Amino acid sequence: MLSIHSIKAQNTKKLLVIYTKEAYLKSVKEDTNKALVLLKKYVPSIKLDIKYATSQNIFYQKLYPKAVAYVRLPVAKALAKVQEELKSKGLSLKIYDAYRPYSVTVQMFDMLPDTLYMGLPWTGSKHNRGIALDLTLVNLKTRKELKMPTPFDALVYASHPEFPLVSDEAKQNRELLKDIMKKHGFVVDPMEWWHFNYKSNTNFEILDLPFKTFE
Repeated sequence: MLSIHSIKAQNTKKLLVIYTKEAYLKSVKEDTNKALVLLKKYVPSIKLDIKYATSQNIFYQKLYPKAVAYVRLPVAKALAKVQEELKSKGLSLKIYDAYRPYSVTVQMFDMLPDTLYMGLPWTGSKHNRGIALDLTLVNLKTRKELKMPTPFDALVYASHPEFPLVSDEAKQNRELLKDIMKKHGFVVDPMEWWHFNYKSNTNFEILDLPFKTFE
């Protein structure tokens, strides 16, 4: 079994990981775009359903102390534009996950050591960098999620964003989500229709800091 301590030791020279608030604040002072901000502050209308703050997830246990979504500043600004466009269509984003502390990625891999779908401790996840989101679309009138090829975190081929053997309705909704996210600077993960990474030339470090650090 891996542990955060063994992974830290293995990655001392391989990964740039920020473990202290002081180091994080120094990085933000050097580049304000590296600030991790509360997504709700920038996009108040966005819906949250943070799965890892509950036991209703693939691990059947609570991994986060609270249901919050933090992202880097440019990501929040881009999502505000996505949400504005979706609102004109009677839709909204619903966020399943955003920033994820690096130690949680290690914990997840301990429980489910899958190299296709899981964030890899030896490379770090874009969730750890604050530039990845897991999300879907919601109908503002009914407040229900739009039909998609699979539920969130389904580790099956149908989760792949180009998988063809899905219903017309699910495919149409999936493509709508992909198109709008791409328009505002996001790239869909090749394995998960719900996972989007923000494109940037900035080198965002991996963070292993609790949510309370950014309050």
